[in-house]
Amino acid sequence: MTDSRDIDIAPHIRTIRAVRVLLDSDLAALYGVPTKRLNEAVKRNRNRFPADFAFQLTPDEQSRLRSQFATSNTGRGGRRYSATAFTEHGAIMAATILNSPLAVEMSLHVVRAFVKLRRVLASNVELARRLESLEKSVTTLDASTRKEFVRVYKAILKLMGPASREQ
Repeated sequence: MTDSRDIDIAPHIRTIRAVRVLLDSDLAALYGVPTKRLNEAVKRNRNRFPADFAFQLTPDEQSRLRSQFATSNTGRGGRRYSATAFTEHGAIMAATILNSPLAVEMSLHVVRAFVKLRRVLASNVELARRLESLEKSVTTLDASTRKEFVRVYKAILKLMGPASREQ
């Protein structure tokens, strides 16, 4: 079995429609199959993939991905069809229909990546709550101290940023 420290899935998790997902091409690569094979298996087992497990990207979402990552256009080596986005549950279901040892092993890493991301987001929420409380107490500071605090506060918020790539 592969050591989970060797596999960094988190950079492939994107937020689309306010849901954290893995794109079909990323999931296929993780599971060691061509994207076409993954999508064919999903089509054959459509009843296992309700909308909260997997969904097709709209042309606008696909376009934003293309411009964000500078991927090639259709007709020049790009995709002919919109990508499928898999939620955590959809990614696990995909491993079960592919039924390969690598897919099953990698599905464990996918779950761990989503869990880790949830922890990071939860800690950012708690930090934001504490910073907001601190910001409210700043009103008692003198003007120059308040100005310095606001500068530091904004820098911290910028560092917190989104934990995953937003769409």
